[in-house]
Amino acid sequence: MRKMKESKTKKTIIKLENVWKIYTMGHVEVPALRGLDIEIKEGEFVALMGPSGSGKSTSMNMVGCLDIPTKGRIFLAGKNISHMTESELAQIRGRKIGFIFQQFNLIPTLTALENVALPMIFQNTTKEQRMERAEELLNLVGLGDRINHKPSEMSGGQQQRVAIARSLANDPDVILADEPTGNLDSKTGDSVIDFLTNLHITKGKTIIMVTHDAHVAESAERIELLKDGRIVSTKKGKHHKKHE
Repeated sequence: MRKMKESKTKKTIIKLENVWKIYTMGHVEVPALRGLDIEIKEGEFVALMGPSGSGKSTSMNMVGCLDIPTKGRIFLAGKNISHMTESELAQIRGRKIGFIFQQFNLIPTLTALENVALPMIFQNTTKEQRMERAEELLNLVGLGDRINHKPSEMSGGQQQRVAIARSLANDPDVILADEPTGNLDSKTGDSVIDFLTNLHITKGKTIIMVTHDAHVAESAERIELLKDGRIVSTKKGKHHKKHE
């Protein structure tokens, strides 16, 4: 029995230990993070929630390997990334993390298919493989009939679904969603959250969602509340209760 229990233990995929990020503005030091500690296991759905100025964006940069801390340590899949160069961080991001942004960040001159295929270029995937995978992902998010449309020819909800498909391009271990419903109406936003939840349940993806919206945060298994650059409380979300 003991061995069976141990085999089900989930591995830690991201861990921040006493992470500080201090910005210098003129002669003044402004701490955005003040000793942030957080541990995320494989297959978890975690929301980082807090008001403006709480350190959410900086936390996302740290968790997503977009920046390195002033002090403290960050581990991704057991590897200390705290002092990596930008090129090393870019490589690890490309393989391990898929990003979904509030502003969608789609390239306006490219079609949906080309936008989704783009991240695969940097992983030395052949053009044929890129296009096949991109079409497969657009079908997955219900946009198989929009593959040749440019962002300006799609609604906000459709653009966000293209962004979700793009985040899955390299089959990353972690999906990092930054205010994924911020530019959407409530109905469309709910459908995006439903899709992320389904990805978590059916594909076993680790989802980390940054939001200021308590309703959106409730969709997660676990909610980490940020204030003044550190975690001040942890609670279970509705998704945890539903699938416990």
